[in-house]
Amino acid sequence: MSNLVAPHRLRSRIDWRLCFIADMEALAGTDVLRIIGEAAAGGATIIQLRTKSRDTREFLQVVMKAAELLRNRKVPLIINDRVDIALACDADGVHLGQTDMPLPYARKILGKKRIIGISANTLDEARAAEKEGADYLGVGPIFQTSSKIDLPPVLGLEGIREIREKTEIPILAIGGINIVNVADVISVGASGVAVISAIAASDNPRGAATELIEAIGKVFLKERQGN
Repeated sequence: MSNLVAPHRLRSRIDWRLCFIADMEALAGTDVLRIIGEAAAGGATIIQLRTKSRDTREFLQVVMKAAELLRNRKVPLIINDRVDIALACDADGVHLGQTDMPLPYARKILGKKRIIGISANTLDEARAAEKEGADYLGVGPIFQTSSKIDLPPVLGLEGIREIREKTEIPILAIGGINIVNVADVISVGASGVAVISAIAASDNPRGAATELIEAIGKVFLKERQGN
């Protein structure tokens, strides 16, 4: 295995099972920090913060408060798209899409002590991200979802299975994942899942996170007992 894809110490310390994406547009009209706190308390192992419409100063204000909250809870914080914001709040890393800053440039800015995830919709995109040194892949959409417009093609379970078989870094599956289908997604090889509405749209975000992390844990436990 090349040095680029070999798990480094930071990546190995991340619990990939459940990432809550705190999308500020999806959470408009709510207390974003409260929901982040509830998700973390319920068992979310990673929080990703993202916005597509808020200005930099407003986003930074929320991010700084979230970073302090999650630091106290020892839950990693990932910033979507914004390498500068990640640096400003001392986040654990960034998540980049296919049209965001190319990974080598982001790595040059962030260094090796922060993780960088890359969105992938195809096997070629996944392999390219791994070759460039991505720490994890955000693979999807697995199912149809209303959380994002202009979606690329839906991959389904077979799509994530193929990418898992031909890459080695952790995979966070995303897109339409909920308590009904989360076990199936983990069973085909995802290291964890990233969700928005499964937690954000719940009347009980903490309880929703707990249900998801317990369902994921049961799959991993069954796999260990079967080996």
